[in-house]
Formats: sequence, C-alpha cells, structure tokens
Amino acid sequence: MTAIDPLIAAAPKRRLSDDLRGAIGAGEIELRYQPQVAMADGRIIGVEALARWQHPTLGELGADRLFAAATRAALLPELSQHIQRKAIGSIPLWPASLQHLTVAINVTASDLASPGFAEDLLRRAPSVGVAPARLTVEVTEHDLIADLSAAAAVLGGLRAAGVKVALDDFGTGYSSLAWLKALPLDYLKIDGALSRDLLGSRHDQVVVRHVIAIGRELGLGVIAEGVETEAHRALLAEAGATHYQGFLCAGPLAAAALAALVEAR
Repeated sequence: MTAIDPLIAAAPKRRLSDDLRGAIGAGEIELRYQPQVAMADGRIIGVEALARWQHPTLGELGADRLFAAATRAALLPELSQHIQRKAIGSIPLWPASLQHLTVAINVTASDLASPGFAEDLLRRAPSVGVAPARLTVEVTEHDLIADLSAAAAVLGGLRAAGVKVALDDFGTGYSSLAWLKALPLDYLKIDGALSRDLLGSRHDQVVVRHVIAIGRELGLGVIAEGVETEAHRALLAEAGATHYQGFLCAGPLAAAALAALVEAR
C-alpha cells in the first residue's frame, strides 16, 4: 500500500478532501503517458497513463502522492474512476500517429470490488470509439485484495472482452506468488527496484532472472520498469524481459510530447 507522504499527512483532512474533490470536479487532474517499449525492435507499443495534480500549496503531486492524498481524504474510488474515464476519453483525441498504442490504466482493489465495475468499463470504452483491446488494466501488488477469487472473476470478464491484465510492481509486495496463481494475467510488470537488481550482486541477479523466467514460463509478457541505461536494457532483454518502461526511452509525457517522440522514432 502506498505510504502516506509527510506533507500529505500534515494537511488537514477536511481541507485536502475539499481541494481534491474540487480538483476532480474542475478537471484539474492531468494525465501523463509513459511509453512501453518492445525489447525486440525498440518500437513504442503502448503507454501507462499516470495522474498529476498541481496542488496550490503542496506542489505537484505525482501518482503515488496523489493516491495517498485520495486515500487520506476517503476519495480513492472517485479519483480512480475519474482517471480511468479521463484516460479512455483522451484516446480518440490523439493524432493518428498514436492510434496504434495500447493504454494501461491502473485499477484499485476498491474498483475490483465495486459492483458493475467491469461492465461500466466495457460500456465506456466503445461509447467513445475505443476498442477494449486497446486497454490494459494494471493491478498493483501494493494494493490489498480481500477476495482474490472475486477479483479474478472480474478480471476474467475483462479479458474475455479483449482487455489485457497486468500485475504491476511485482516483487515488492507480500503476496506475489498467490496473485500469480489466482489472477488471470497477460503481463507481469517487474518493479524498478527489483529490475535494477540485475545490475547488482550475483545473488540479486539470480532472483531477477528467476522472476522473469517464471513470467515467461506462465506465458506472460514481462515488462521491466525503471530502465535508465542501455546496459540495463540489454541485460533485461538477455534475461527474457519482453518490454521495458523507463527514462531510457522517456519519462511520463503529455500527449503532444508523446506524439512527437513516436513520430521521431
């Protein structure tokens, strides 16, 4: 679970709740898109949609701090659904150069437990001209899913309609193998801290290589996060990772900057 930022913890709950509710209503939560790149040929094949909020006193809140603020203000479901709607609604507005990209959106345990969540998502995407196959839902291992069987059923319904499912931040939580066994998945995303262990001691390298091997043996695509150098990327590719995400390609970008990058490549 995301740790509470000290600045956020110090902010009066009622004021923060009012600020965030107002920001959601006014459309002040912005999106950035971090490219996901195929190891085989360097093509940008998709993006992860990430939230940003320019708070008047706390400054810019990235996704982790923003969701921590929403948790403290008891607005997590509202924020999560707002970001999902905004991400899906933005896709038809992109230029033609981006229309081949898949878009990964983060979903929370409360989303998966919400009645009608999958049905609402599958109605919303086609209503704005977005095929479900363009979407990936990312479930973070930091989240607490009380009923894995129920979550698996929801995710299975999404997959049956064409939506891909990724397990995010793998290797940093406490239930990795249980989630791998229980949830229907297409991608395994290796947390940046774990993927960087491939640059560390032999002990660290063995662990990372075996994590990647587990993903591949299960027939999953393996996306390594936090890749910043070509040497790191090459090691991950050699170990069997299929995609990467990180500053070697780009950090989170506004849509216009993303289009410029894709067109330049």
